[in-house]
Amino acid sequence: MTLLQVDNVGKSFGGVRAVEGVSFAIQRGAVHSIIGPNGAGKTTLLNLLSGLNAPDAGRVTLDGVDVTGAPPHRLAAAGLGRTFQNLQVFFNMTALENVMVGRHLRERDALWAAMLRLPSLARSEAATRERALQLLAHVGLADFADASADAMPYGALKRLEIARALAAEPKLLLLDEPAAGLNATEAQAIDVLIKRLAAEGTTVILVEHNMKLVMGVSDHLLVLDQGRVLAEGTPQQIQANPAVIEAYLGAADAEAAHA
Repeated sequence: MTLLQVDNVGKSFGGVRAVEGVSFAIQRGAVHSIIGPNGAGKTTLLNLLSGLNAPDAGRVTLDGVDVTGAPPHRLAAAGLGRTFQNLQVFFNMTALENVMVGRHLRERDALWAAMLRLPSLARSEAATRERALQLLAHVGLADFADASADAMPYGALKRLEIARALAAEPKLLLLDEPAAGLNATEAQAIDVLIKRLAAEGTTVILVEHNMKLVMGVSDHLLVLDQGRVLAEGTPQQIQANPAVIEAYLGAADAEAAHA
């Protein structure tokens, strides 16, 4: 069943077409990857989906609702979560506090409870803390709960950002290069985590250059070429597509993806 529908979306910057005529559908509970070289339009497309940029053309529908050009806070409330290629964590907070911040969308009564000093505030804060601890454990960071983010390893910070995004209970999670800069062991942890999230019903859109990771976790791939769709299909179909191999993967990378 379709969760996200993108129809003929386009975006220009100063006369340069970063994304042009892109259409695809995202099915619930699956991992959909978007691949292509630098400059192909992958992050621009994520920005259009998450509300950081508004498309110049086309239509985006999330769970049956037209959200074309909607701002990030509306999309987050509608069930879209996102991580970023460049870490967006609060380095002056602990890991636990970072994840607790991600729960604010699900605590609509907290502000009024705080203003009126209602007993429900303490219960809400306790529940938020407990859920944050569960999410930290879920991404393998239970031992970092009280650690300051600025003292955590880079690989752990990548998973911390995912935990914070999950705290808002997204229907659709956008991951922008979660394995960038990670060693093989850290990338494997991301691989395992993405598979677990999909198995639990979280729909994932992944942008990633690590082809071994992409081919291992993806149900479906979309390949971009200069802002346009070059190909889409299963990992097996993409690996066998001559145009994709020539333009993006290359023979060596294609062999590594099969390894």
